[in-house]
Parts: sequence; C-alpha cells; structure tokens
Amino acid sequence: MWRRFAYLSPVISGKQLQSSVADPAVLKLFTTFTSDAGSDGAPLIRNPFIAFVLGGPGSGKGTQCEKIASEFKFAHLSAGELLREEISSHTENGELIQNVIKEGQIVPSEITIDLIRKAINSATSDKILIDGFPRCEENRIAFEKFIGEPDLVIFFECPEEEMVKRILSRNQGRIDDNLETIKKRLKVFENLNMPVVEHYSSKGKVHKINGTGTADEIFGRVRQLFVSIRYLMACPYCFEILG
Repeated sequence: MWRRFAYLSPVISGKQLQSSVADPAVLKLFTTFTSDAGSDGAPLIRNPFIAFVLGGPGSGKGTQCEKIASEFKFAHLSAGELLREEISSHTENGELIQNVIKEGQIVPSEITIDLIRKAINSATSDKILIDGFPRCEENRIAFEKFIGEPDLVIFFECPEEEMVKRILSRNQGRIDDNLETIKKRLKVFENLNMPVVEHYSSKGKVHKINGTGTADEIFGRVRQLFVSIRYLMACPYCFEILG
C-alpha cells in the first residue's frame, strides 16, 4: 500500500550534498534547483492519475503516448523533452543542466523529478503519462520518495531486431543512430530499466503491450487496456484499494 506525497520537499541538506556530490557542476545545479523549489508553489496541486510508459529505444512508446494523450485526454510528459526545454530556455538552470550533460555527468534524479512536478502542476489534465522515466532504480526510488508510486506502468515489449530496424529507419538526425551505439543503448536499457519493470511487475502494476506491428495495430492493443480501466482512471484511490 502506498501514499502519494502532496509535495516535493528538499532532498538532502546542503552539508549532506557537499559531502556526497564531488562534481562542482552537479553541486551548483542541485543547490540552485533546491533553493528555488518553492518558487512556483512546491506542493502538487492535485492527486493525479500517473502512468509510467516504459520500453526500449525504438519500442514506439513516444508515438503511443501521443495517441493515448489524444484519445484519452492525458497530459504527455517526457523527461528528456523537459530537460531539453529547460536547456533551450537559456535560463541559469538550463545552462547548468547543459554543463552537467557536457561533462558526462548524469542529471540528478531530483532535478528531473522537480521538472516533472512543475509540469504536473501546470498540466490541464488530472491524468498524466510520464514517458521514458524512471530510467533506473535510483530514479524510481527518488520518484516514489518525493511524489509516490505510479498508478499504472505500461511496458512495450519489442524484439531487439525490430527496435534496431526502427531506429535506423527513422532518420531523425541523431548522431547516435548507428548500429554500434544503438546496441549499446539497448544494453543500457536492459541493465538499468528492466529492474524497474521487474519491481513494478512484482507489485502487479505492469501491463505489457506487444510492441510489434504498425502504430495503429499497437494502439489497438493499448486502447483495449485503457477502455478496460477507464472507470478506475477517474478514481486513482481505487487503484490503491484494489492493490
């Protein structure tokens, strides 16, 4: 049984942070975000229905999120897009995130979660899709600590050869879309993301979707899931009771 937190509180104290984070760019980014955490009203303004959407690179989860958002009136939040938007905003926080990434560091989970919290607060829907997050157990633990568990986890199952073919054919100008780096990304996904899927599977929260076929064929399977739970989506507490 879980209880979603109503706010995102400061993660650790300044002294704890200084002793645990050695990289100056990460430290500056972290302290900037936590000092500003309450500037836009830190508490979550509602208790939304939250669905994590997970799947390997090329599994089609982004396309399916767009279709779910359109048909079932969800707000679609992509952790990667939120970080890119923050960078492109040319604010001090965006520049700090860009510097952390340039230096090969991972943006702290708490920073990404804070961006997600702000996006939830500004969303016009009480049904939220979080696309591609959490990416690892550390992400999951931080999200649960400061926001809570998701109501639903959707996992798109897709054979590796199909994901490779899709990435190679989409021609989106990504410099890492070559066979060697794609296989590395798939290996990273398996090592980091699958423990998250396994954790929520053990709690009965994961709904696996066959990710092969056309986008419309896949969405036909997705639609069946959302139609079957449409009444529960209107009452997130029902998931808690049934769980």
